[in-house]
Amino acid sequence: MQNNGARPHAMDAAEGSILVAAPVADVYRRWLIFEDYPSFITVIKHVRKLDANHFVASLGFDGKQYETTLELMLRVPERRLAWRTLADHNAPDHFAAGVVSFASLSDQSTCVTLKLTSSFGGAVSNRVDKYLRNFKGLIEGRSKNRKTSV
Repeated sequence: MQNNGARPHAMDAAEGSILVAAPVADVYRRWLIFEDYPSFITVIKHVRKLDANHFVASLGFDGKQYETTLELMLRVPERRLAWRTLADHNAPDHFAAGVVSFASLSDQSTCVTLKLTSSFGGAVSNRVDKYLRNFKGLIEGRSKNRKTSV
């Protein structure tokens, strides 16, 4: 990756897990909706789908705005998703990748593990925990609303 004389950005990585009170199929389907990522991954401000495996994401870090292309690299139904950013002219020296794994613990319980690697800056470990808590609130809140409205 060319950086035109600028110092390379340091990579930071973290992993976290959370228990979600929802079936693994529901949890997996929710993670497939990239356009909804801004509702739980707070650095992502907007996502636009290009095709089945590529998305343009607007990101906000440390008061700066970036736009990058996300590529969905791996899709194992109800088990794992993996994605990465692609180098482009908007953020040529920045890289991020993520893997989310799903383990069914019961009919209504799923362990979600998120691994995130990023050169965009900030405390990745704090962000992973926050994203997982946001996701848990999103999916469990939606499940409860569905049960009460039926």
